[in-house]
Amino acid sequence: MSQHLSEQEIIRREKLTQLRTHGIDPYPAPLYPVSHFSASIKAGFSEATQEDYKNVCVAGRIMSINDKGKVFFVKIQDREGLIQLYVRKDDICPGEDKSLFDHVVKQLDLGDIIGVTGFVFVTKTGETSVHAQTLTLLTKSLKPLPVVKRDDQGNVYDAVTDPEFRYRQRYADLIINPDVKHTFLQRTRMINTIRQFLNEQGALEVDTPVLQSIPGGAAARPFITHHNTLDIPLYLRIANELYLKRLIVGGFDWVYEFSRNFRNEGMDRTHNPEFTILEWYTAYKDYYWMMETTEQLFEKIAVELHGTTDLQVGDKTISFKAPFKRISIFEAIQENTGIDISQMDEEGLRAVCKQLHIDVPGNIGKGKLIDEIFGATSEHTFIQPTFIIDYPVEMSPLTKKHRSKAGLVERFELMVNGKEIANAYTELNDPIDQLERFEEQTRLMERGDDEAMFIDYDFLRALEYGMPPTSGIGIGIDRLCMLMTNQASIQDVLLFPQMRPEKGFSENPAEETK
Repeated sequence: MSQHLSEQEIIRREKLTQLRTHGIDPYPAPLYPVSHFSASIKAGFSEATQEDYKNVCVAGRIMSINDKGKVFFVKIQDREGLIQLYVRKDDICPGEDKSLFDHVVKQLDLGDIIGVTGFVFVTKTGETSVHAQTLTLLTKSLKPLPVVKRDDQGNVYDAVTDPEFRYRQRYADLIINPDVKHTFLQRTRMINTIRQFLNEQGALEVDTPVLQSIPGGAAARPFITHHNTLDIPLYLRIANELYLKRLIVGGFDWVYEFSRNFRNEGMDRTHNPEFTILEWYTAYKDYYWMMETTEQLFEKIAVELHGTTDLQVGDKTISFKAPFKRISIFEAIQENTGIDISQMDEEGLRAVCKQLHIDVPGNIGKGKLIDEIFGATSEHTFIQPTFIIDYPVEMSPLTKKHRSKAGLVERFELMVNGKEIANAYTELNDPIDQLERFEEQTRLMERGDDEAMFIDYDFLRALEYGMPPTSGIGIGIDRLCMLMTNQASIQDVLLFPQMRPEKGFSENPAEETK
């Protein structure tokens, strides 16, 4: 941590020394028996219930102090919000010794964590408060909180918005910006809703390896590490798909995992190199069933979080009411460009890219070219939930060929607000076909495509034992959370997003002395 202290930080350290000099531990160890919380007190206290609030114990971080001499009005923030404390010198120190008040209460700073016991009452101004009878300093804050503006009720109306501060110091961001904490509470509610939905239908939650010998299940550049004991390279997983399908082979009919994945790619408002994907695989189902189930899930999430299927996302109203629109990827491109690329070879697709001023690398194949055209011309146009279906086989090396449309596979991507939220297949379970698809990926890798898939021979061996007809899906939890909480950036739904090293700051104090 940085050793360059501000004047306020120096003063706080001097107060810390004084506390210890007077025999007061600024970081006491014993359990503090909190019995009540702010919002619950405000909601439950009334003239009829005041007997239930004669003895309460609350604790929290000091967010404001109003010094009236022998009386302090202090607002603390706990897990539910803010509540006012009425701290009077004669109550805290009923005898002749007033040292606690002088050495602790008068030296309190914003950010300190305190606990009080006392009774609840309503002040002359009508504010439900706790009349303190004892006060304990639980943690001395050595760093001042950033200043925010609050109204008379303590609600923030001028928050700290600097993303450089907010993302690097999320701990402080959560303290001073209540809406940020609400976003992450909503994220947890969303995940719990998904888990409940799947569990109620008999799905089994599982864990699969994060360190993998082959980075399979997606087209992406992996992070590489090394295992010293085995003396082999290992990869942080880019997807958990192939392991979950191994479990389908093993006899589980429906498995799912909230998977922390890692892809060595760029960062922007919808990409972070470390992210969360929900994947599930269900035996004896296909992508038509998966579309209907996905609609049901998204409806449920929206209603659970907001009480409605119509959500405000930026300046748009997005409806998660089923059914969602369905359109093939070729139809989507033709709608937006007027060009039918469905019968084109690689040379023709490159000509279209040139015509549309889409810059593409020379080492990618037909599938990636179609993906580039769709991304540049069409993806952003789908604001309402839309299933983009029936992709060409070159784009989908793990997907079963379409039952009635030659050259296509049974795949969909769900687009919402111009971004992919989910990707699903009727899974390829023919091991011979799968090997051929992997071999084509190897040829792309030889051409220089660093996102092409490796051949996973163990997965092929699993398929040779026989995998039942299966449908699978991957849902981007971070992007879904952005939608459900009306956030414009993925960094706003990740507690600790990846960032460049901070200039002039070392996390290792020893580094600063070199």
